[in-house]
Amino acid sequence: MPKAGIIYNDQKPTACQAADMLQAKLTQAGWTVVTATGEGGILGYSDPSAPVCHTPIDRLVPPGFDKAVEFAVVLGGDGTVLSAFRQVAPCGIPLLAVNTGHLGFLTEVLATDLDTAIAEVLGNRYHVEERTMLRIQVYRQNSLMWEALCLNEMVIHREPLTSMCHFEVQIGSNSRVDIPADGIILSTPTGSTAYSLSAGGPVITPGIPVMCMIPICPHSLASRALVFSNTEPVTIFPATPNRLVLVADGNAGCYVMPEDRVCIQKSHYPARFVRLQNPEFFNLLRDKLGWGLAHVAKPFNADQSSGR
Repeated sequence: MPKAGIIYNDQKPTACQAADMLQAKLTQAGWTVVTATGEGGILGYSDPSAPVCHTPIDRLVPPGFDKAVEFAVVLGGDGTVLSAFRQVAPCGIPLLAVNTGHLGFLTEVLATDLDTAIAEVLGNRYHVEERTMLRIQVYRQNSLMWEALCLNEMVIHREPLTSMCHFEVQIGSNSRVDIPADGIILSTPTGSTAYSLSAGGPVITPGIPVMCMIPICPHSLASRALVFSNTEPVTIFPATPNRLVLVADGNAGCYVMPEDRVCIQKSHYPARFVRLQNPEFFNLLRDKLGWGLAHVAKPFNADQSSGR
């Protein structure tokens, strides 16, 4: 029997109902179905009493999700999609992302179109788009303290109520550079429309093999976003006596101590999206972010035309 998976946000009744209906539909069609919640991909935050909360990357795969799973459906918002890819990327399972949330920038279809979308997938009328993920590892001397996958971005920043920090950054074999800032973002092209965009970074079309580094509130006119090949590993050395905070994709993180180093590189595991049609990235920017909309002139004012 063919095998499929379902990952859903169990905090949203709409996603739970859709998961139940989809499981019944696939089972009736002769598929073996495995299910999991997106919570398993949320790595959790450290706290001062336990500064490292480490779950190895490969151990996030839910029970039953293996290479025999032909595809999986994720039901939720963008946060659930990000979490689901941390769970299934090591198995190479392609995900059909169904939006039961709000913005849905990463999702393929709305929940109202789920039946049609599943019919297309079962009819093998889809293709798979691969997106780069990053592997983040925190080392203390030679010991691996923490690691995670991320699809959007990794952020390392100062704690609240502390002063501006210095970060020594080495890209590939190049010399270290010192960046005085509140923090640093390392983004994939997928993440260029997320936190990176809010911090003043460029929008990068998917498929370009690059990473982008964006200083957060830099204390220098020369510190601006830098785009470089994703074949170059990045190492960040905290050049500050204060404890820092690292966050991956906005929902997982750990503390970084002054003696630690953070290593970021392109992961061997890509995120594999199920696409029902050819992606239109610029249309997505327009529909979700309002990019490139036609200019709307101000209403005509008769008083202005007469010079009054």
